[in-house]
Amino acid sequence: MPNIKALNDLTVQVRRDILRMVHKVNSGHPGGSLGCTEFFVSLYQEIMETKDGFDMDGKDEDIFFLSNGHISPVYYSVLARSGYFEVDELNTFRLIDSRLQGHPTTHEGLPGVRIASGSLGQGMSVAIGAAEAKKLNKDNHLIYSLHGDGELQEGQNWEAIMYAAGNNIDNLIATIDVNGQQIDGATDTVLPLGDLKKKFEAFGWTVVEIEEGNNIEAILNGMSTAKSLTGKDKPVCVLLQTIMGNGVDFMMHTHAWHGKAPNDEQLEIGLAQNPVTLGDY
Repeated sequence: MPNIKALNDLTVQVRRDILRMVHKVNSGHPGGSLGCTEFFVSLYQEIMETKDGFDMDGKDEDIFFLSNGHISPVYYSVLARSGYFEVDELNTFRLIDSRLQGHPTTHEGLPGVRIASGSLGQGMSVAIGAAEAKKLNKDNHLIYSLHGDGELQEGQNWEAIMYAAGNNIDNLIATIDVNGQQIDGATDTVLPLGDLKKKFEAFGWTVVEIEEGNNIEAILNGMSTAKSLTGKDKPVCVLLQTIMGNGVDFMMHTHAWHGKAPNDEQLEIGLAQNPVTLGDY
C-alpha cells in the first residue's frame, strides 16, 4: 500500500524546491509546477514501472514525456528526489552550462529526460511514436505523457489525437493538466477549449476524469483506473483538474504566476506555508 504521508511529505518538499529554484535566478514557471506537484510525485513514486538506472531507450519499463516543458522545476525536483541525479544539482537551475535548463533538453545528458520540450503541442506526437515503438518491440510497458490544457490550442495535438485512436495506440496514457489558466489569462478567455471529455471521446479515446488533481489518493486511484483501461484498442486520456500555484495561497487560481518568480518576501511567505519535510538542498 502506498505511504500517503510519505508522498505528501515529498510533495511539500518539492514545492519548496520549486520556489527556491525559481527565486534564485528570478526566472522560471512556478504556477504550473506547483499545480502538478502531486501528479509528478505520484507518477514517479508509485505509478510508473521503471528500472534502476537510466538509459534513453527505456526498454522493458514505462516511459514519461513532459510536453509542457516550461514546468521543468517540478520535473527536475521530482527526478532528483527519485534518485535520477543528486539533489544538490537543483542549485544550478537555469544557470549557464547547467544541465537544468529552463526547458528540458537532451544534449546535456540529464538522467530522466528523453526529449527536449517546451515548443508546445509536440509532446503528444512524441508519446505516440514511443508507444508504437513499444508495440514493435513487443514491450508491454506503457507510455505516460503530460500536457497543459492551454497547449491543446495547438493544432498538432488534434492531428496526433486522431492518429492515436485511428491506429489503436492503446498503451498510451496522456494526462491533461486542466487548470484553466495559461500565460495570457484564463483559457476560457484566451480561447475556450469546450468540453474536453466529449472532444477526446469523439476522437475515439477513453477518458478518465480526476476531479481532485491535487489530492494524492485521488490521483493514485484515477491513474490506476486509467492503467486498467489500457490494452483495449483505445488510447487513454486523463483529465486532471488542478489548481495553478497549489500550496502557495497567493499564487493559486491565477495565471499571474505562470512565469514569474517570487521576490524575497514572497519566497519567505511561500516557504512558511510549506515547512521543511525532507531537507532542503
